[in-house]
Amino acid sequence: MSLCINYFRELTASAIDGWNRFWFTAADPATLSMIRILAGLMLFYTHLVWTIDLEAFFGPHAWITPTAAKIEVGDGYDWSYFWFIQSPALLWGAHLAGLVVFAMLTLGLLTRVVSVLAFLVAVSYVHRVPGALFGLDQINTMLAMYLMIGPSGDAYSLDRWLAARGQGGQRLPPAAPSIGANLSIRLIQIHMCVIYFFAGISKLQGNMWWDGTALWYAFANLEYQSLDMTWMAGWPITIALMTQVSVYWELSFCVLVWPRILRPLVLTLALPLHLGIGFCMGMMTFGLIMLVGCSSFVSPALVRMLFDHQSSVPPAARAGEGKGELPKVSRKGRSRTNLAFSRLAKG
Repeated sequence: MSLCINYFRELTASAIDGWNRFWFTAADPATLSMIRILAGLMLFYTHLVWTIDLEAFFGPHAWITPTAAKIEVGDGYDWSYFWFIQSPALLWGAHLAGLVVFAMLTLGLLTRVVSVLAFLVAVSYVHRVPGALFGLDQINTMLAMYLMIGPSGDAYSLDRWLAARGQGGQRLPPAAPSIGANLSIRLIQIHMCVIYFFAGISKLQGNMWWDGTALWYAFANLEYQSLDMTWMAGWPITIALMTQVSVYWELSFCVLVWPRILRPLVLTLALPLHLGIGFCMGMMTFGLIMLVGCSSFVSPALVRMLFDHQSSVPPAARAGEGKGELPKVSRKGRSRTNLAFSRLAKG
């Protein structure tokens, strides 16, 4: 009996320890800061395009009135500052202010403040025009929400540059690892796993995904066709294979992306999937923002190596990646490519 009790006591302790290490280990903010830049650019661009016909969508005489928009949302969680804007002048002022917020987020200026404002701005646009809500807007808003939790301005930002100037122009050491950075990244990672899993099981409800013809109907749909892929009509087995691989990848993503040895392969497969959606179906912005979400699985060490031009990473940037130092690159050691894939698998 005591053997069983000791087993479950040890099992509980291990589970609690694993939970705490997963969520509350301090992490280098490099990956989170990279996501801030990429997501900020997408937020700025996707809201800039509203400028083309702003009053038709958000003005006092818009195609979708505020009352109709509230009815369509229908769940009561429909806050938007556009409900209080009644004049074109105020509308344009709010729109330009929102673009400034997204630009400041991208540049990392007053990041802690503008990250919260960016989320509120993104939510306001989404709730005002629910009829124009697509997957791109949902991922934009999701990333904006998690960026305001962690210190996304602690690297690659004007905030860091201004802090360095305050120190006499000296180069600052990498920002200290923080639990907030890890928490934000983990939330993005979990959210991406949920998205892919439900995307996969929803496809299982369609017969075309079972018989392998789904991608052909996507290629042949003139409404979404930006690149003529109808020549693949003579390659039915290839189309069926691509269809099945995409489903299996989405279903297995939430499991296979966690083992470090498999992570580079899983993330590499995301490139043809989402870039294919972009080039072949005209949804480049959606494909790119999904890749931004996937980049949450990229190790901060690899981000530092790419953007800081470092072959080795300072000890502060390695916190949370396990005990001991990573071996430095040497001519007799591993190649730079192998090191990159090794660091991609970490974190």
